[in-house]
Amino acid sequence: MNSSQGKGVCPVMHGANTTQQSKQNQWWPKSLNLDILHQHDTKTSPLAKDFNYKQAFNTLDLETVKQDLKDLMTQSQSWWPADWGHYGGLMIRLAWHSAGTYRIADGRGGASRGSQRFAPLNSWPDNGNLDKARRLLWPIKKRYGDALSWADLIILAGNMAYESMGLKMFGFAGGREDVWTPEIDTYWGAEKEWLATSDTENSRYSGERDLDNPLAAVMMGLIYVNPEGVDGKPDPIKTAHDVRITFARMAMNDEETVALAAGGHTVGKCHGNGDASQLGAEPEAGELEDQGFGWLNKQQRGIGADAVTSGLEGAWTTNPTQWDNGYFHLLLNYDWWMQKSPAGAWQWEPVNIKPEDMPVDAEDPTKRQNPIMTDADMALKFDPQYRKIAEKFYQDPAYFADVFTRAWFKLTHRDLGPKTRYLGADIPAEELIWQDPIPLNSNRLDASELTSLKQAILASDVSPSEFIITAWDSARTYRGSDRRGGANGARIQLAPQSSWQGNEPEQLTKVLTALRQIQSQLNSSISMADLIVLAGNTAIEHAAQLAGCQVEVPFAQGRGDASQENTDEHSFEVLEPLHDGFRNWLKADYRVSAEELLLERSQLMQLTAAEMTVLIGGMRVLGTNYAGTEHGVFTDNIGVLSNDFFVNLTDMNYSWQPKSDNLYHILDRESGKLKWTATRVDLVLGSNAILRSYCEHYAQDTSKQKFINDFINAWVKVMNADRFDLA
Repeated sequence: MNSSQGKGVCPVMHGANTTQQSKQNQWWPKSLNLDILHQHDTKTSPLAKDFNYKQAFNTLDLETVKQDLKDLMTQSQSWWPADWGHYGGLMIRLAWHSAGTYRIADGRGGASRGSQRFAPLNSWPDNGNLDKARRLLWPIKKRYGDALSWADLIILAGNMAYESMGLKMFGFAGGREDVWTPEIDTYWGAEKEWLATSDTENSRYSGERDLDNPLAAVMMGLIYVNPEGVDGKPDPIKTAHDVRITFARMAMNDEETVALAAGGHTVGKCHGNGDASQLGAEPEAGELEDQGFGWLNKQQRGIGADAVTSGLEGAWTTNPTQWDNGYFHLLLNYDWWMQKSPAGAWQWEPVNIKPEDMPVDAEDPTKRQNPIMTDADMALKFDPQYRKIAEKFYQDPAYFADVFTRAWFKLTHRDLGPKTRYLGADIPAEELIWQDPIPLNSNRLDASELTSLKQAILASDVSPSEFIITAWDSARTYRGSDRRGGANGARIQLAPQSSWQGNEPEQLTKVLTALRQIQSQLNSSISMADLIVLAGNTAIEHAAQLAGCQVEVPFAQGRGDASQENTDEHSFEVLEPLHDGFRNWLKADYRVSAEELLLERSQLMQLTAAEMTVLIGGMRVLGTNYAGTEHGVFTDNIGVLSNDFFVNLTDMNYSWQPKSDNLYHILDRESGKLKWTATRVDLVLGSNAILRSYCEHYAQDTSKQKFINDFINAWVKVMNADRFDLA
């Protein structure tokens, strides 16, 4: 608990524009903003409605595309010349910074949607001059059109940059579909200025140096850490702390961290040979005639060896256009001291370096320049754990290359989703645990077998609401951000999910035991993942029947059962729900309101506002609240799939009285007697004008059947969210 505020610090401090605090609505700052539930509407896309990216990508001759990219690396353009005549370092930085925004807490960020093309990412200080890299790639994008997304092209360009410099990559998979508007759901920090230090108002730090969740970068506008040191003050040990936290929040361990830092800095250079004050505005603030370019120097040359990006100046290695072990040779064998770059940035330079170890100038091969290291590089030298790994890599270059290419593949594919979404001929055959592998299930039951299972489910001593709860809890872990979680795999029966508080372990054990008995008694080959969903569907059909409606909830077989062995418990811990407005549950009293948390959950589950509304109304009357509470259960017929929740929420015979931050009494206006209790999640549906319009729609006397149909459709969407094989 945060004693100064009396409320807990939410582990998912999303801040995702869920209240109308932007310029679009300054008059009602507390009004709930539903825009994040409707971002990337199909109206924003110029693609045909029947466009299938998978089919389009599979028409590509991938080898030809790869060769085109390799050729591009050495085709230096006068408007943005390549360092040493090779764009490899620039393209690697482009791919790295596209993927490097990923963070494990909410799965947002990353490379899989091509969001780097849009604000704020396209204008972050740390992404300086990557606008030039994308323009260099434009001829290739133009050539292959919609069959090659920007998101795939950027990552493939990074891979080909390495291969063109002598490194065999671990693999590549396509399948990243571009978005066409910025992702407004992603919270990048509360700061009001770029590169604000940790003592600035609205800092992302608290305590000694505790970085707010879900953030991974240390400053607004950075991908990782400040290259000059903590708050721009060189101190490798302090920077090591930032590096470790940042990379851990990107799902990287210490070995992967050292490999990525070293491998990324084995090629290319930093740019700070000029006056940063002469640079123009970032792309989003540029003039019309700049045509989307930013950071232009209109006073001096400002390109090539005179470019300014990070402000640091120099290459990390002796041979910046080839893959080798030179990074560790320089880092570990020389002493380093702090110097200022021509642009005035702190950097580390070697003491008494041998001339043959100095890289040649990026434009003039007759000159040699000092190599440099950032404070993060020096952290690998001075932090004991990092130093041990660096020395191991130095002594075993083949091992270093293997660890790096695997870590790079993880970095660039972590948010692409399960392997079943991968496209192309370069997909690695090896199955990796971070891909959350699930065995394929080819078993299909016929109609009579499914009927027998349904009959056994309804005849068991488990209540329908308990079956619905288990199916929901199994599926609600799905995150559309990085396509993790969901009902497929039945990981709700495995650690750590089986003991999560939000899954009510005692009740969960009861339900799973009953389902295993049914599975055994009928000698059924159905997977537990399918059976959990089927049980929930069956219970909903029963509830609809009680409402006088004969329906069949669509059921798609084919889910597999994951094993404990192929489940990374630590990796799955971040998926643990700490709130669920659909089951009217908050683990603690957070600074973020319950209704904002509801939007967070709904957006990650890829629900629209209408789907969110109808699901809440149905879940309430079905009696699925956490721990059996009756908050928001506006019906006298619990277990019947009726529209009672909406009817009673909109009934003006009742009044609403607050009792605490998240508890309200609903009173009969005439008698003053307590009729129901409710939470903020319940009442926001009647308070917010847009949500109320949905509630009124479902409360109509003519909408009883419509409500049931819409609830079932939304339910099936949740159950099948991770079924990429159905697309």
